[in-house]
Amino acid sequence: MATLHRQVLNQMGEQICAGKFAPGDILPAEPVLAEQMNVSRITIRETMKSLSAKGMLQVRRRHGTIVLPRSQWQLFDPDVITWRARAGAIDDDLIQDLMELRLIIEPNAARLAAKRATAEDRIAVRRAFKAMERAVAGHGEYVPADLAFHGAILTACHNQFVQQMQNALSAILRTSFELSSEIAGGPARSLPMHEALCVAIEQGDPAAAEQAVLTLIQRAEKDFEDRAALTRTVNDKPV
Repeated sequence: MATLHRQVLNQMGEQICAGKFAPGDILPAEPVLAEQMNVSRITIRETMKSLSAKGMLQVRRRHGTIVLPRSQWQLFDPDVITWRARAGAIDDDLIQDLMELRLIIEPNAARLAAKRATAEDRIAVRRAFKAMERAVAGHGEYVPADLAFHGAILTACHNQFVQQMQNALSAILRTSFELSSEIAGGPARSLPMHEALCVAIEQGDPAAAEQAVLTLIQRAEKDFEDRAALTRTVNDKPV
């Protein structure tokens, strides 16, 4: 169960991401926030410190606590990524940026994994793929299995910097996968592409691994384009 500090932190973070507190806004004073959220001033103070560390707030003497523009946020922070998704702050620009980031990182990660994967790494990738198969068949959750699959590939890179980034990358991938899983038939359509990636890593074929992940990302981009077109169609219908 989340601590009180974590609950308040999530609530405030989501509110900022949703635009309830816009860049340049001055937050209510600590006693006011404490009363509004029915928590102690200490909890509010801890929350403000945490949000400041993530680049979302700045405490200015004689001015108060000011909401900073998104350009100053720690966008790779897993909390910030999660809050933006939960707050519904997912727009076409964010999806495009997510896809571009995946294109920068994942094809190269797949090549490295195909070259460097140990026997244990290959078993982990195959195990995660099997969990995805079961989830598509209705036995288990798809997104955690998909995350485990891509996480196993990042681990198989055996690159210290990629491993250091893994928490942030996992949060980014979770956002992408959760959006993809909302698209009818999305997980089932992507399953053969995931299997091709799994087989390429098992066979130690970097070129095939790279191509498989490129195909996966292109499929995700197409799904998002279809989703956006459907949303526009629904919104344009006369009431």
